[in-house]
Amino acid sequence: MDHRERQSVQHFDHCPWLFAEEATRAQRLAQQERQRAVGGDTEIGERCYVADSAAVFPDRLRLGDDSYIAAHAYVTGELTTGTDCTLNPFTTVRGTVTLGDGVRIGAHSSVLGFNHSMAPDRPVFQQPLTSRGINVGDDVWIGSHVVVVDGVTIGDHCVVGAGAVVTRDLPAWTVAAGNPARPIRDRRDRSAGPAGTPGDVANDLTRFADSARAQAADILARCWDGDRYVDRPGAVPTMRAHCDAVEIADLLLGSAPPQLAADEHVQRLSAAQDPVSGLVPELGEPLPSEDDGDDGDGDGDDGDGLTGDGAALYHILSVGYALDLLGASFPHPVPGVREMTAGQLLVRLESLPWRDNAWAAGAWIDAWATAAHWNLRHGEGGTSGSLEALFGWLLTRADPWTGMWGRPSAQAGRLQVVNGYYRLTRGSFAQFGVPVPDPERVVDTVLAHAHDARHFGAGQENACNVLDVAHPLWMCSRQLTTGTGGDGYRSADIRAWAERQLAAVLSAWRDGQGFGFGAAAVGPGPEPGLQGTEMWLAIVWYLADLLGRSDALGYRPRGVHRPEPGTVFPAPPHARPAPPGPGPGHPSTCA
Repeated sequence: MDHRERQSVQHFDHCPWLFAEEATRAQRLAQQERQRAVGGDTEIGERCYVADSAAVFPDRLRLGDDSYIAAHAYVTGELTTGTDCTLNPFTTVRGTVTLGDGVRIGAHSSVLGFNHSMAPDRPVFQQPLTSRGINVGDDVWIGSHVVVVDGVTIGDHCVVGAGAVVTRDLPAWTVAAGNPARPIRDRRDRSAGPAGTPGDVANDLTRFADSARAQAADILARCWDGDRYVDRPGAVPTMRAHCDAVEIADLLLGSAPPQLAADEHVQRLSAAQDPVSGLVPELGEPLPSEDDGDDGDGDGDDGDGLTGDGAALYHILSVGYALDLLGASFPHPVPGVREMTAGQLLVRLESLPWRDNAWAAGAWIDAWATAAHWNLRHGEGGTSGSLEALFGWLLTRADPWTGMWGRPSAQAGRLQVVNGYYRLTRGSFAQFGVPVPDPERVVDTVLAHAHDARHFGAGQENACNVLDVAHPLWMCSRQLTTGTGGDGYRSADIRAWAERQLAAVLSAWRDGQGFGFGAAAVGPGPEPGLQGTEMWLAIVWYLADLLGRSDALGYRPRGVHRPEPGTVFPAPPHARPAPPGPGPGHPSTCA
């Protein structure tokens, strides 16, 4: 049996471009029968292929020569194509749709040439259907997971980036991306290949990074009020704003922010640490320990300030790593972590709000473990066995169905669980170089969450939610591919998500201002500022690295978002950060 005879119908359904060269005589005869069995008013040209697994139920179909409908595609209504057109696996084409010559539609895309009416006098399911039709010109590439809505015309030679939602006409030669899709450039302006090819992604990333570096000084100056850093003009000064400025300057300029000398940055940040608790309060606010006393439950919170999920706990991360980037460190250890016994830690872990606020539980572990990391810098690893107790508790409490801690809810879906997972693993497993449990289940859970329109629909995404998906995918994919030399678990799905996000992120940069955090209802809001810029710059790196193109950026996070572990576990006294190199990862989140 030769190579041609070994190829199955399922193989050709997914790779129909091979059919003309590799199909056997019996397979060609079966394909002719398949085409004759398509119902409706149908005319299919020469050398075409209609997958046996495709659901093709047209009222009228005109399939031009050398065109194909691949595996699990869904086609209804009136479809007319020119020559050399492809509907890749899981494509949906419905309503009235006309394609020119040489049109490529990526997997999982939907071209919907019809709509429901929305009059208020009756339920949606009783509304009549309308159809203005969709027209696509010649030589058009529609990427994976794109949606094209009724009434749209896409001109000749257009390229639509993966994950875009096309709601308006696109003129000829437009390269568009985002939700809703917006023109990025004219395709004729570049000699590189179409958007989405490796060379093109690299060029986009290089151009973005070069522009960000050129504008970094202006972005920092915009958020300096003459004495302190603010997140954005008009906001109040905060410790985090100062730390974000240090992170941005290190990433893009390779130096301290120019508003102060490096030693003055160190002095200000170091002086902010309370020598008794080891915590850093918000500017002008008291430490949590001033209101926190012994509640008699034996969980170790006897005024140590390690409560809640407020700024003082997050400053363990942000101020600590800002000092680290400046070549310094906290002047004092964090005694509340140093003195907590393994038993007290286990009581505290059990008391965290896993059921209804998994993010806060993960944030507490992030802060505690990061404080343990800094204490190791001081040669003060803490009470014997407490760090080991943390990993033991986490490893035995992970849900084997999700690989995570906490439970989803009807109101928020997996948001609390996934975002809490990021905070938890950032400070523990990633920071100490320990493999996470059940990485395949984590990938499944995170990808399912990433398709929840409540958090990733139009106008819903923000830096926290995207980072809290990107980093677990990055961390688990590295763990799953270590030593394999090939693709890992669900790598195609991960890359498709990363492509969509990257196209949207790069188009959101605002010259001279940076990135906004995201939706106005969460965090700092949509206005560009230091927090949004710092987080999205790191997110861009993780998305690019998921696509194997992070080298094109010319930067690599070294602070809160560093990809390498901060300390290899178990760490000896006076442990220093691990040298740069492959590692499970280590980024930050919003407080």
